[in-house]
Amino acid sequence: MNDKGFQLLAYITGEKSRVIGGASIALFEKDEELRSLLSVDLAKAMKCDVVQLKNKDYLLIKNR
Repeated sequence: MNDKGFQLLAYITGEKSRVIGGASIALFEKDEELRSLLSVDLAKAMKCDVVQLKNKDYLLIKNR
């Protein structure tokens, strides 16, 4: 959690170089459509919000 009041739960990317370790899950999926579906399915399971970045990656965040 940070001072903004949200927690980063997962990062879903299409670039292997952007997969980094840390407290949250980092997933690589090359196919853009599958990345989108994966982000929605995971957000439902984790009960969190999805943010699509301009680079077509996704953040899964939960507000506190």
